[in-house]
Amino acid sequence: MSSRTLQIPMPDGRADALAAFPDDGERHPAVLMYPDAFGLRPVLREMAEQLAGHGYFVLVPHYLYRNGRTPLVDLPEFIGDEERDRLVGRLMPLLGEHTLDRVLDDAAAYLRFLGERPEAAPGPVAVTGYCFGGLLAVRTAAAHPGEVAAVAAFHAPVAADGPDRLGQLAAEVHFGHAAGDITAEDLSSLNQVLDGAGLTYTSEIYPDTVHGFTMSDTSAHSPSALDRHWERLLPLLARNLRTT
Repeated sequence: MSSRTLQIPMPDGRADALAAFPDDGERHPAVLMYPDAFGLRPVLREMAEQLAGHGYFVLVPHYLYRNGRTPLVDLPEFIGDEERDRLVGRLMPLLGEHTLDRVLDDAAAYLRFLGERPEAAPGPVAVTGYCFGGLLAVRTAAAHPGEVAAVAAFHAPVAADGPDRLGQLAAEVHFGHAAGDITAEDLSSLNQVLDGAGLTYTSEIYPDTVHGFTMSDTSAHSPSALDRHWERLLPLLARNLRTT
């Protein structure tokens, strides 16, 4: 297994990124992994390396690169409730500046970069994301239906852009919602939109979870929900991406 930091040429500069992939000299299907708002840090490296171990080239970008190199804020080793609220308060204005136009320009650059990497196999890619990164995953997949074969988002505001955005998806979908983020009624409404779009999907509430449940360096972490996340994500990728 190999992981390294690198920089991606972007529309407005260069973005820090993390890449993880099997160190076997072969080319592997690409997965674009958008982190949560806290960005690149050891837990994201661990998750990228775990995913890469199943035969994928995983790219994790610092999508707020216009605001500076990562890290944008000083992160403690463990993010408790109070630290979480304070850090989110600092990051929210930056997320607000990351407009749809910027997201789509950047998504094209990430996919172009993946297409040029000698370690990444040609062909369809998958996109996954966490929290705000899950919304970016949906936007990326909707904007590139011919390139993205699978999209997954976890504890993410996937419906924030309304039904029209979801209707542009052509990829197979998995949405893993935190119990604290969505009601059963709202889940039913969301799934009706996915049904109406004719998508192959799973969209479910992970029991007894709060926002951020996949992140083991935060107080929101749920080990059982993180396991469930892998149980949903890995088969989704295997169905839609060809590994060597």
